[in-house]
Amino acid sequence: MITAEMVQKLRTLTGAGMMDCKKALVEAGGDQDKAVNLLREKGLASAAKRSGRIAAQGVVDSYIHLGGKVGVLIEVNCETDFVARNEEFKDFVRDICLQVAATNPLYLSRENVPAEIIEQEKEILGKQALREGKPEKIVEKIIVGRLDKFFQENCLLEQPFIKDDKMTVQELLTEAMAKIGENIIIRRFVRFEMGENLDSPPSST
Repeated sequence: MITAEMVQKLRTLTGAGMMDCKKALVEAGGDQDKAVNLLREKGLASAAKRSGRIAAQGVVDSYIHLGGKVGVLIEVNCETDFVARNEEFKDFVRDICLQVAATNPLYLSRENVPAEIIEQEKEILGKQALREGKPEKIVEKIIVGRLDKFFQENCLLEQPFIKDDKMTVQELLTEAMAKIGENIIIRRFVRFEMGENLDSPPSST
């Protein structure tokens, strides 16, 4: 059985993400040394260490979809101007633009979700579980599970990547950092959809 303590220890050793550490431990059958080697082979340990380096360069890119019906602006940072001009980096940025256009995430990560939104969601999920007839003693566990699904649907980094749903956007980002050899940060994004938030059509007069 893979415990939270084992995952945390591996994370401390390698600096890799929690989910990457858990997957490595499962693959290694709980062996810490093998798990460390697996993360290094995948480039995840070294990529995680890069995440502390300053990323002050990068690009602002855009994507227009559906004949001008949906548009995305995104800023992605890297460490050097050389990498900002690199085609592999540009391809990564385009993929993130496509992701935002297709899935309309509301937040970058779960850390960006306001506390009041999380509390509101918990309340709604709790009421839903009770209406479904779930025993009160397991409602809290149900809320946690469904809240994770909320994060996966609404937080860009936790979404399944649209071109390969076996990996998340966070895993795609980690992979890009390992390949390119620099810290990469998805700084911010905005998505526009024609006609959204319009309560009524504009007056013709």
